Amino acid sequence: MNTFKTTLLLGALTGLLLLIGGYFGGRGGVVIAFIFAIVMNFGAYWFSDKLILKMYNAQEVTETQAPALYTMVRGLAMRASLPMPKVYIIPEEAPNAFATGRDEQHAVVAVTEGILRILNADELEGVLAHELTHIKNRDMLIGSIAATLAGAIMMMANMAQWAAIFGGVSRDDDEGGGGIIGLILMAILAPLAATLIQMAISRSREYLADEGGARVSGKPYGLASALDKLGKASKAIPMDANPSTAHMFIVNPLSGRALMNLFSTHPPIEERISRLRGMRPV
Repeated sequence: MNTFKTTLLLGALTGLLLLIGGYFGGRGGVVIAFIFAIVMNFGAYWFSDKLILKMYNAQEVTETQAPALYTMVRGLAMRASLPMPKVYIIPEEAPNAFATGRDEQHAVVAVTEGILRILNADELEGVLAHELTHIKNRDMLIGSIAATLAGAIMMMANMAQWAAIFGGVSRDDDEGGGGIIGLILMAILAPLAATLIQMAISRSREYLADEGGARVSGKPYGLASALDKLGKASKAIPMDANPSTAHMFIVNPLSGRALMNLFSTHPPIEERISRLRGMRPV
């Protein structure tokens, strides 16, 4: 169901891009915005692992340095039929984790020091299996496609704003000013709609990663318990996270900020826990 929802939402983003492009920019405007968005977002996709790891000062660890963590990741990767990813630890008290990398051969799993302190073995397995599922489902690629479409829409909206400011709307003469009003509304509403659709795609992928992680670890209750702990801890121990990377973490590191909750990249933790507790142990 969530896979179908993701496909539907990506289709909605594509449709929105074509709609706004056709409204004022024509085919040429759509192509230009789309090319710029591809260059920016797939550049980020290609180098995202290096950028985000450096941003959070994550340090790669070997089996000698973190034997329990390394062994756990290796065992779960084998169960998920994935190559062994690189393992990183983030020097951060706020408990959280993320996966990155452009494909299975260049994958990274990173956990904070805080998450290693508060989770037991079953809970940590659930979290790591969730992150490995993101890798297996190619969620970095899907997120980059969504970001490319949304980015193109926002560029088109910016073009619409400038067109409205400088009167570059040929429809005004025919519609008695209706064209300029429509252009302004589209310039405001289109980016908002694109952002909301992009967030919905991210939330649907989180549900899929929860389900896949529970199956890989064989312990849905472990992941459910981990999410419960992480949800509470994220409010008690704030994380100095960049909003542009919030969607990558297993729980929203910005959950303590009321404004950010309006555009959350994550489903409600209570709903995630409820779904996991409804699954049978594998």
